[in-house]
Amino acid sequence: MRYFRAVAEELHFGRAAARLHIAQPPLSQQIRALEAELGVELLRRSTRRVELTPAGSAFLERARQILASVDDAGDEARRVGAGLAGSLTLGCVGSATYSLLPLLARSLREELPGVEVEFRGEMLGPDLVAALLGGEIDLALLRPPVLDPGVAVEVVRRDRLIVVLPDGHPLARRRRLRMADLSGEDLVVHAGHGRSVMHDLVLGLAREAGFTPRVRHEVAETSTLVTFVAAGLGVAVAPEPVAALGISGATYRPLVPASLGVDLLVGTRAGDDSPQLGRALSTLGRVLRDPVP
Repeated sequence: MRYFRAVAEELHFGRAAARLHIAQPPLSQQIRALEAELGVELLRRSTRRVELTPAGSAFLERARQILASVDDAGDEARRVGAGLAGSLTLGCVGSATYSLLPLLARSLREELPGVEVEFRGEMLGPDLVAALLGGEIDLALLRPPVLDPGVAVEVVRRDRLIVVLPDGHPLARRRRLRMADLSGEDLVVHAGHGRSVMHDLVLGLAREAGFTPRVRHEVAETSTLVTFVAAGLGVAVAPEPVAALGISGATYRPLVPASLGVDLLVGTRAGDDSPQLGRALSTLGRVLRDPVP
């Protein structure tokens, strides 16, 4: 088909052969074989000129379209192979949804415009692991521990813990708080029964501080946790990025000592070496190294 297009555009076998970097006799043989296969004359040849037949003109138009599609398919395959096209789905725990996802989404759109990226926010850790293993998402931002060997994880940052208080709460008069200061307070915590890392972390800190936590509400989403606090239903301990929510009625104070914190992990399916994922991880690394306030 490419040989025919060259002859049809040049209307000269010698020039077409030179354009294709082949000898003229094999070119003539290929055109004759094509005509024999189609059962129709595409070119009229004489000693002085070469002309397209009506059938040849029609075939040339379709040949150009087909060859353009073949070229496009090759380009797309190369782009996908280089990680510049395709699709990717990312899932995030609540605090990363607010503090990291907006900038990461913008950066991915700018750096990988040909990759269709979808996001799922406000997911709990076990749900993120299950979604990774089930192929529903390709990359997860989640909290440790992740024990399934089918998921590869790496620590990307450590988030300090803060206390979330209703506006006007007596403890809001202090510049910083210790866990023991929350003794006797109603607590709003993340979902228990192994669904949220923060649930066990907060309750463990309370017991280490010498008191039995008084849990009044358990919630699945971090935004709901802060909303409940703003409504005066209790106080909460959460990762510092939660403050990025900016929910009216909530006040934030650092929890001391400053060493109290929780890691943020990036998780992928073990052995997943897709180029799209590799480029997304590189973008994530740049966003974490040079965040925009």
